[in-house]
Amino acid sequence: MLIWVAGALVALFGALTLAELATIFPRTGGIYVFLKETYGPVPAFLFGWTELLVIRPSALGAIAMIFAEYLHYLIPAEVQHLFPVRGLAAAGIIILALANIRSVSWGALVQNVSTVAKVAALVGLAGLAFLLGDGTTGAFAEPVAFQPLSWGGFGVALIAVLWAYDGWADLTFMAGEVRDPGRTLPRALLGGTLAIVVVYLFINLAYLYLIPVGEMAESQLVATAAAEKIFMTAGASVVAAMVMVSAFGALNGSTMTGPRIFFAMADDGLFFRPIAAVHPRFKTPYMAIGLAAGLGVIYVSVRTFEQLADAFILGIWPFYLLSVAAVFILRRRHPDIERPYRTVGYPVVPLIFMLASLAMLLNSLIRQPGTTMISFGVIASGIPVYYIWRALRGRRTAPDA
Repeated sequence: MLIWVAGALVALFGALTLAELATIFPRTGGIYVFLKETYGPVPAFLFGWTELLVIRPSALGAIAMIFAEYLHYLIPAEVQHLFPVRGLAAAGIIILALANIRSVSWGALVQNVSTVAKVAALVGLAGLAFLLGDGTTGAFAEPVAFQPLSWGGFGVALIAVLWAYDGWADLTFMAGEVRDPGRTLPRALLGGTLAIVVVYLFINLAYLYLIPVGEMAESQLVATAAAEKIFMTAGASVVAAMVMVSAFGALNGSTMTGPRIFFAMADDGLFFRPIAAVHPRFKTPYMAIGLAAGLGVIYVSVRTFEQLADAFILGIWPFYLLSVAAVFILRRRHPDIERPYRTVGYPVVPLIFMLASLAMLLNSLIRQPGTTMISFGVIASGIPVYYIWRALRGRRTAPDA
């Protein structure tokens, strides 16, 4: 629970800070735009490069795996072999990509319906756990075994928690398509993050109330295991269905927001120009969405959930750190720029976020050097790619002698 609380504070402090940047630069691309306006094109390109090769495919793949695991649970056992988990995950990515290409309104509808289902499933399950469940066999009834705290292990576990909380920055990717961004973006970023924090802390208390720690550690479907403690198999199926819908919505949200970064890069001339294409009929960035979906399908076919989740956090968090630091730089560089929203708790809130992020990344480098260096290596590999791209683009656009 301490890890979940720590992760909640880090996510909330990040949302409190990025809301200021989103109101200053309410343009499609979010973090890409913040980095470009603050540090120049190279860091912005590196973010887009990492988003392309690591962040977005890993996010789509990891969320799709959750959706597929719960869907697979609901399929009758005698035909489960016909529907492999990875195949179901890939199908979910493709279906939602097509829906978001067809219409932003379709994507928004899926998002709204699935969000209601998510909150109803988690809050309902947690409430019923305390009302109807037997807490005498759960983790709270076990003897407390005090052991020395492993701060390194705490930091590694925090990576998984921050993956669960992630999404607080995604709205900024679509800032250019939001009405009245100066008012809407801060409310959505802060309200959404607070709601998720409350729901996640509540449901984790319920899990601990019902399930022993050892059993929880062995379970692949903790929500279903909790429901079985209350309702037996039938109730577990209902909860699995609601969690599946919830994951479907999270997958839709990632499909809706992430490709806008590729679109913004291409529109700036930092990526292949066709990726900035807008569908002539549906008015959506269909090429960018299709690219993200294709990479997501590839990743989900070859990597595990844990690999995808870790790669996502280690890929995106350095850019979260730079984005939050941009608030300090812009306050000094442009003190008179219009700020419809100013970071609550400045400068303490962004400073705590930066220190926590830096500590997590350094701990990961020490505890998981292989995985961390791969992510950092992908980021660094974008530097020569940027200069090669700029040279080739300059050669194509140079006037004839």
